[in-house]
Amino acid sequence: MPEITSSRYLVQAGWDDVPHLDADTKRELLASTQPYLRDARSKGIPSLGAGAIYPVEESAITVEPFQIPAYWRRAYGLDVGWNRTAAIWGALDPNTDTAYLYAEHYRGQAEPSVHATAIRARGEWIPGVIDPASRGRSQRDGQQLVQNYTDLGLKLSLADNAIDAGIDDVWMRLATGRLKVFRTCLNWLAEYRLYRRDEKGKIVKANDHLMDGSRYLIRSGLAIAIVAPTHARGAIASPIVGDSHAGY
Repeated sequence: MPEITSSRYLVQAGWDDVPHLDADTKRELLASTQPYLRDARSKGIPSLGAGAIYPVEESAITVEPFQIPAYWRRAYGLDVGWNRTAAIWGALDPNTDTAYLYAEHYRGQAEPSVHATAIRARGEWIPGVIDPASRGRSQRDGQQLVQNYTDLGLKLSLADNAIDAGIDDVWMRLATGRLKVFRTCLNWLAEYRLYRRDEKGKIVKANDHLMDGSRYLIRSGLAIAIVAPTHARGAIASPIVGDSHAGY
């Protein structure tokens, strides 16, 4: 995903920016457009069409941030690597069985201690699930990353990394309205727009760290999610609990 700099910028334009389209024309065009392409066509939000793994329009899954009730269970999914380490936090509404993705960590080329510090800042009590391949994969020098992160204070379990089953789990929640994401999770949304299969039906393995973390969270993390302990509840009582953190 290219970085936006002073010499490179992105301009999006939607139907509302086109003066010659009246309201009736917009309604007709929208009705004739497949659901997974509506945001791309009407709002100029990038989309990859039929190749999208989750063909659910962004506007159907994003919500404004809100204070998460203390009795909702929380967990996070973690995907590690030297070029990019990403974590996505989720909270489960027990009344509707709806999972809300409310915060993210997204940073590359940093030591595990840097990532662990940022992750613990979200709540040291929150358990996480991590890619089981991390047991034998290093960022720079062959360290056993699961043990390394555990030693750094993270409460981690190994995730079920069944890719197709995990995608099905996420898709089922998206399709039934039981997975929402705070609009402040900007990196998650950027990956979501690009998450796709190639012409051979294989998943394009690029810019998918938060997508992988979401699979771990939904398939394995929700099962181990916990309610905030009493001593930690004062620390999470801010008006809005949810944001995007790139690690800067």
